[in-house]
Amino acid sequence: MAELSLGDYARTLINDIQSQAEVEGGSIPETFTQWVLEQLEEAGFIANTTVTYHSEHGVMVYGFGVSEDRSVLDLYTTDFDLNPAIDKLTKSDVQQYYRRLLAFLRKAGRIRGNFDETNEVYQLCEGVEKAFAGASKVRLFLFSNRESTARGLPEPAEWQGVPVEHELWDLARLHRHQTSGSLGEPITVEFEPPLPCLFVPGTEANHSVTLTVVPGRLLAEWYDEYRTRLLELNVRAFLQTRGKVNRGIRQTLLNQPGCFLAYNNGITATASEAEFVEDSDGSPAAIRKLTGLQIVNGGQTTATLHHVFKRDRNELANVGVQMKLTLVRPSDLMEIVPLISAYSNTQNKVTLVDFSSNDKFHVDFERVSRSIWAPAVNRTGQETRWFYERARGQYAEEEAKHHTAAAKRKFRAIHPRAQKFAKSDLAKYVNSWNRLPHLVSRGAQKNFTEFRLRINDAPPVVDVTYCQRVIAMGILFKAVDAVAKEHEAGSHKALVTTYTMARLSKAVGQRIDLDRIWREQTVTEAVLEAASDLCPLVMAAVIQEGKHVTEWAKSSKCWDEVSDIHWEMPALLSAELLDRPVEFTVDTREEEAERLARLLEIEAEEWEALGEWARQTRGLELSEQQLATTIATKLATKGRITDAQVRQALEVYDRAIDVGFSPAAL
Repeated sequence: MAELSLGDYARTLINDIQSQAEVEGGSIPETFTQWVLEQLEEAGFIANTTVTYHSEHGVMVYGFGVSEDRSVLDLYTTDFDLNPAIDKLTKSDVQQYYRRLLAFLRKAGRIRGNFDETNEVYQLCEGVEKAFAGASKVRLFLFSNRESTARGLPEPAEWQGVPVEHELWDLARLHRHQTSGSLGEPITVEFEPPLPCLFVPGTEANHSVTLTVVPGRLLAEWYDEYRTRLLELNVRAFLQTRGKVNRGIRQTLLNQPGCFLAYNNGITATASEAEFVEDSDGSPAAIRKLTGLQIVNGGQTTATLHHVFKRDRNELANVGVQMKLTLVRPSDLMEIVPLISAYSNTQNKVTLVDFSSNDKFHVDFERVSRSIWAPAVNRTGQETRWFYERARGQYAEEEAKHHTAAAKRKFRAIHPRAQKFAKSDLAKYVNSWNRLPHLVSRGAQKNFTEFRLRINDAPPVVDVTYCQRVIAMGILFKAVDAVAKEHEAGSHKALVTTYTMARLSKAVGQRIDLDRIWREQTVTEAVLEAASDLCPLVMAAVIQEGKHVTEWAKSSKCWDEVSDIHWEMPALLSAELLDRPVEFTVDTREEEAERLARLLEIEAEEWEALGEWARQTRGLELSEQQLATTIATKLATKGRITDAQVRQALEVYDRAIDVGFSPAAL
């Protein structure tokens, strides 16, 4: 990604946050907080976030988060300045923000008593208290659009026996994160003493392999510090974040730790750089430091080690884990890692589809959507484009390529900031339309993961029509969001929006004309009035006394309750609905290729024998007998076999096996 100067980045960030706050109707600091959290959640730094602001004497907090295993409590506070180039973030500023954040943790119980149970601050305090009760670590986050002049952060401390760490995301760090062009900040680990290894020089220019044994406790500590960031390129870790602790691995660690090295397959890792200790011949003999470390296979092993270390309080003495380390240039990661992950995984089948097909989806969506002109909707007659930001910072990068003020204005006129959307936005729009608001409510990363799983299962044909309809879902989502703001949904507006859109989609059977929304670049009055009529009913079901709203909204039971809301569809809306649900074509090419490959593995003689067996035993219908013979002939003559014939022939083959045909008897 082209480097964007810090000053340009600061100005772009302010414009983006101001525009977003205006569109969403939130305060600028809270909008900035939500924006940062989305970036960090996507990168795997944080999870399960809630944004709620509270301030009083000596106290200020903007929200909290809890790690997937409930062992880490995160507290967030924000500093946003409209003149970041003039006002730097000083050491005393940083310390004051952290003091106010820690003061909230100390006083949460008292603060909660000052509010009603349905109040957002009450639920903020209650959520923090519950999370702290099971936490083994607290992290205090300060987000700022100013550059910090502080050298270093406060030393780790403790409160009520729980370690307290500090995280600062200032302008410079956000800039590095946004313009890095990678998944996130590279993980760097050092070994003291250096880790003995066997180095195998690469025959290819872009990678070499090193074999070593890593202490189990060290792996557990890495995971404790870096969490899912360590596993970003791990196919299974990304697609199956709901995975449970492996009981077999756990039992070996607890009962036979000395055998773990022999029993376990170990981990496969990559790094972009390595520092070695060399032997007398000048060959690498031990690893001193790794930069850009990623575990691409063995995420379950790593997570289970961490579970045993933290939850079972086992020191993991005498536990060694074999590691195959491949040094890969950052530019080659996305090409090589899928192959390493697929070929090295022996526990469960992982195909290249798990990793690359979703990347292909987003590449295709970016390519097609960037070619589409949205109809002009104002008197200027200016057609515009919706800018799909497949990778972080693409919009700012493209804008920076226009060097004059006039050129930048022209770029923004064609690509309005309000029409910029990211992968997490796309997943939010589609899953809301597909009546999955409880998944959307679980946060950007989890919702995006669920979206990827569904795209894997039924990949759509990404053409012009598909892109236009997804953007239309986004227009509908934003319209419903404005309705939720009018009904004063407050900090729960995001939850109310996705639930209202999902309930509306269910009520109309997905028959809202998305093509019309695209042509008009807005929703009809009938849709707006229906959403406004439905929104208060949804709010009453989502925001309930005695229930923690953010946790309740993540539950499928919440969606069940919202689904059961009695609501009479207005006649005006009913009159403009389509006759049938909006349909999307599923891309079956990969599935068809897999079926054809399976069919070709069965020899022509076997198909002929199957047909003969069916005639003699009458085990199949006449049409099925004939199909088997036809396939045998086409294979023998290299004739074309249609997709329908492939599918039907495999069904016939499987049915024949079930009723007694035996290929082994040939």
